[in-house]
Amino acid sequence: MIRSLRRAADRRRQADGRYGGLFRSYAGDEMVAIDCETTGLDTRTAELVSIAAVRIKGERVLTSGSLDLRLQPPASLRGDSIKIHRMRGIDLSDGETLDEALEKFLDFIGNRPLLGWCIEYDLAVIDRHLRPLFGFGLPNLCLDMAQVYLREMHRTRPQLEPTVNFEAVAEALKVPVIGRHTALGDAVTTALMYIRLKKGALVPS
Repeated sequence: MIRSLRRAADRRRQADGRYGGLFRSYAGDEMVAIDCETTGLDTRTAELVSIAAVRIKGERVLTSGSLDLRLQPPASLRGDSIKIHRMRGIDLSDGETLDEALEKFLDFIGNRPLLGWCIEYDLAVIDRHLRPLFGFGLPNLCLDMAQVYLREMHRTRPQLEPTVNFEAVAEALKVPVIGRHTALGDAVTTALMYIRLKKGALVPS
């Protein structure tokens, strides 16, 4: 309810601005799988480390035109964060600033529906950073891949109690896990899960 009220207020304020198009109904045939890597699991304090997005069109994941952004850590975390992520093979020293990254992200997703694994977490973190800088939260329609999978399992295999975690769902749908715990890898894997599910991967033969 609160999210719907905020979206309506944002739509009125942004109607004639640069991002007014985000609030219009989408009439195309694409959606965008998104994922974020952050400094923690608490949406009230987690900082964005990277954001990725990849378009889905029909039964294709359009990886060649994907978005993969690494962000500069906030000043308070910069030294430790850069050191930690270098140990993981991720260089944040020349990352995007927060406002640059969010601007590129908004331009990439447009008003397409969004797909993500436990997407409410990503939305909460993105919106917490987006609203102070741009004056609105993401208005896009959203699908949570974990919930989509759970509903499909209940519909097609009601006798089973499904295990709903990222790796288990990928295995059940015969999808390779690509670059786990990287934003782009998780976004692409989530997109592939969705396509496999829509093609009837859980329907008993």
